[in-house]
Amino acid sequence: MSVLTEKADVSLQYVSLFNESKSKLNGGSSDILNSRRNKAFQDFVKQGIPTRRNENYKYTNLQPAFAFDYQVSFQKPQTEIAGEEIFRCDVPQLDTHHAVLLNGWFGNQNQSKDLPAGIIFESLETAAVKYADLIKNLYGSLADTAADPLVALNTAFAKDGYFLYVPKTVYLEKPLQIISLLKSENGAFSTQRNLVVVDQGAKAQMILCNHTLNLNRYLSNSVTEVFVGENAHFEYFNVQNQHNNSTLLNNVFVKQESNSVVSVHTVSLHGGLIRNNLKVTLNGENGEANLFGLAFPDKKQHTDNFIQVEHAKPHCQSNQLFKYVLNDNSTGAFSGKIHVARDAQKTNAFQRNNNLLLTDTASMQTKPQLIIDADDVKCSHGATVGQIDELALFYLRSRGIEEKMARLMMMNAFAHEVVQEIKVEALRERIDELIEKRLNGDVARCHECNYNCECS
Repeated sequence: MSVLTEKADVSLQYVSLFNESKSKLNGGSSDILNSRRNKAFQDFVKQGIPTRRNENYKYTNLQPAFAFDYQVSFQKPQTEIAGEEIFRCDVPQLDTHHAVLLNGWFGNQNQSKDLPAGIIFESLETAAVKYADLIKNLYGSLADTAADPLVALNTAFAKDGYFLYVPKTVYLEKPLQIISLLKSENGAFSTQRNLVVVDQGAKAQMILCNHTLNLNRYLSNSVTEVFVGENAHFEYFNVQNQHNNSTLLNNVFVKQESNSVVSVHTVSLHGGLIRNNLKVTLNGENGEANLFGLAFPDKKQHTDNFIQVEHAKPHCQSNQLFKYVLNDNSTGAFSGKIHVARDAQKTNAFQRNNNLLLTDTASMQTKPQLIIDADDVKCSHGATVGQIDELALFYLRSRGIEEKMARLMMMNAFAHEVVQEIKVEALRERIDELIEKRLNGDVARCHECNYNCECS
């Protein structure tokens, strides 16, 4: 166990930690993970923790989050948390395969025995040894360490996470639910690295739920690489529900081939600082990418979604819809960039960001972008920032609805456009329930849970 201490230049903490911990990082890890550490580390040294001078992070100040004391563990924690108990926390009505990660480590109890034949789901640390031929050419190929210091830091410190492989034409009929938990006596710096492969003609749904189990300070830096083959379908749901002392850095990279369909849903219910980096590359003709997001920051919380869509091939379609409801002194940021390459003719690409400010002290920064190098495309982008429509509110109150309920109805209606895109009924109903709690000013606690997941 190592401890990070506060210094003038927070980047130096992680430089020192890496140099002091090389043997611990390399020990027990596969050649695949270890072979990428040194280059990633050098890329991190060149860039450092991003500041507001970095154009991609101009709306999010990460320096304070990295400056606190954190425990750092290079071995799997001995504590095991019962998956069947945590499972009841999230979507009790939903029948899923499920697994638990603790501080970025894949639990020993997660060996699912009822998965369809050929599907691999286990610890990345283990899979990188057992299935090296399957992983070696994929790991690190999407997450460019030279392009982002958070990705570089993750790759340098990566030890474990999850690996999912769905073979050709196999359907994972039940969703795979992953509960990613943070729990430490003194807070923790957690590095999680994940790899997902949905092969040609396969189909899978994944639900990721992020929670904190006490009020200690946490910094989680996660990178997930997703490969979706020809004619494959993949749906990815990310529910972020942590407390105000947490910082969640979530990096997801998706590469999809021809005739594939990918849907990514990100619901940020609660968290001190949340930064979602999502990059999708449409690398085959007739691909479709649907990206949806909701965020509900309040108090002094900050949520930032940084979205990139690369249309590399013709006849593809992408849709982006992100909505924020901001309360108190919270802040939000959205940056959505669509790039249509020169040969990507017949592209349809649409992007929209709508934001609702509930107070005069909440603020939102939005930056929609289109870069079009082709000449036969249909593309649009737009953003709005505003407050509740007083005329509509007056109309509801004139019908005998008290003001608080009328406001709640309008906020729910605002969010519903995104929620209705969740096609898994039980999950959609659960998200609706959590959003209503959130908009009511309640902490969106999980029910029927044996753990007191603190979020306030």
